Amino acid sequence: MSEYKKPDIDPDLVKFSEGNDYDSLAKYLCKVYRYRENIIIPRVLGPVVIKTNDEKMIEATVESCPFKSVTSCIIGYGLGAAVGLFTSSLMPNMTDPMAQQNQTAREILREMKNSMLSYAKNFALLGAVFSGVECCIESARGKSDWKNGTYAGGVTGGLIGLRGGLKAGLFGAAGFAAFSTVIDYYMHQR
Repeated sequence: MSEYKKPDIDPDLVKFSEGNDYDSLAKYLCKVYRYRENIIIPRVLGPVVIKTNDEKMIEATVESCPFKSVTSCIIGYGLGAAVGLFTSSLMPNMTDPMAQQNQTAREILREMKNSMLSYAKNFALLGAVFSGVECCIESARGKSDWKNGTYAGGVTGGLIGLRGGLKAGLFGAAGFAAFSTVIDYYMHQR
């Protein structure tokens, strides 16, 4: 038996490997590069519009949890002020039945202002907490379904109810979670 002898190295093969031609050959065969002219964007309805970086930045800002929470706080404040104005006009404030029945306009307006501010603060707090908690839960779960509203309602109701004690916190969590579930079910069925 003869001993195995390694064949001589081909000088052309050495030049080929030194010039990084293996990389270009692999890139050519695998077609890793896609040029912008070859991008296929499926058309659903209407013309295809590619978003600019500014549009993407604004969209990301609007979809962020702090923006949603602040927006809900502002809208809740306005809605609470409207509800406070409505309820203060319906219920008369009679502190002393023996007192004179005539109230001045200034006293009535002061009571309306206090009622509006009270409702506005409560609605703003409720909207901000619920929206922020729901957005955080949705981000953590990675899903957008009815469970996010239920969980957020439970957390929000529990946090707000804790001001009245543990029992009030538990009832608040259960009640607000049930209310959120019913509202989500109703809104998604339409």
